[in-house]
Amino acid sequence: MQNNTYTVGQVNRYIAGMFADDLLLKRISVKGEVGTCTYTSQGHVYFSLKDNDSQISAVIWRSRTIAGLKFKLETGMKVVVTGNVEVYERDGRYQIIATEIVKEGLGDIYERFEILKKKLEELGMFDKDAKRPIPRYVKTLGVVTAPTGAAVRDIINISKRRNPGIQIVLYPSLVQGKEAAANIIEGINALENYGVDVIIVGRGGGSMEDLWCFNDEALAHTIFNCAVPVISAVGHETDFTIADFVSDLRAPTPSAAAELAVTDIYSELRRLEDYGKRLENTIYYRINRYREKIKTYVNQIRVHSPEYRINAQRNRLALINERMNSLMSMRISDRKAKVSLYAKTLHALSPLNKLGGGYVYATAGGKGLKSVKDVKTGDDVKLNLKDGTLDAKITGIREE
Repeated sequence: MQNNTYTVGQVNRYIAGMFADDLLLKRISVKGEVGTCTYTSQGHVYFSLKDNDSQISAVIWRSRTIAGLKFKLETGMKVVVTGNVEVYERDGRYQIIATEIVKEGLGDIYERFEILKKKLEELGMFDKDAKRPIPRYVKTLGVVTAPTGAAVRDIINISKRRNPGIQIVLYPSLVQGKEAAANIIEGINALENYGVDVIIVGRGGGSMEDLWCFNDEALAHTIFNCAVPVISAVGHETDFTIADFVSDLRAPTPSAAAELAVTDIYSELRRLEDYGKRLENTIYYRINRYREKIKTYVNQIRVHSPEYRINAQRNRLALINERMNSLMSMRISDRKAKVSLYAKTLHALSPLNKLGGGYVYATAGGKGLKSVKDVKTGDDVKLNLKDGTLDAKITGIREE
């Protein structure tokens, strides 16, 4: 026989897993008397629930104390605790993790609520696919509520503030008591036949008994079958009724219902104005862009036109002609300067120029005389001076 040994933690985790897999311990309701009760500084509430035979530990966390605990829990109070039974592994003990606590007198009511909720849910009356969308722009708003009180005032004030032109049709109804559900059903049918765009059904806050008429099965079927979208606005944000689950939209308060049903016309006007400015800017941008494109196309047409090409060639030829004239003028001026320099040089080297200084240029037989040996006595010679020529005859020769 094999002996298996486990740690304490393993055993506690195993037991915790058994509790987690047991569907009976999920969403279970237990009634009893509150024993010890402690409110912590963090907002949690630890307490024990007991009867004549036994007791069980329980806790409701701070996140649930607002939604699931609507009164102060005290020792000796008889309550119905709804939650999950779980194992606290560290201490090896089990406890109820409460999600909702009601006084025992409300236990039967809450049980009927859960039964009806489950029944309607199985019929598909809570399905999202069955919900009708709320029109974006409501012209006629139907309201089924008490004719006096904060709820109807809040709905009217907020609706008129958001859209002064909206038409509100009020069906004054009972919202508490045995005849309230039938009265609310009449109001929904009347407003549906009147042809309103949306119907708000609701009232202000109250106890579970005060709001019980909104848990009526016939009312739930009326809301579900109504051709007009219905917004449920019953009680405060933490209050939930069957009407909330079956309606097309649930609002936490009547004020919120008005905000959800009626579009803020001023926001819409600002949005339209913004769209208008954006459209205007877009049009201006496109017009300017197309203008630039047209300019580009015009320039391209002009560049490729025969007239433009002819003018371009004319301008090119004119430019070439101007450059040629300029180059010719420069070269002529350069040549003139060189000729002038050469002329000055030739003048400086010219024999005639030297003759002006007392020198002569002698020729004989048309040839210049370079030596006395080129002539003999009796030859005729010519003496070229600056201002003329002298005819002479050689009478004597002296050779040096």
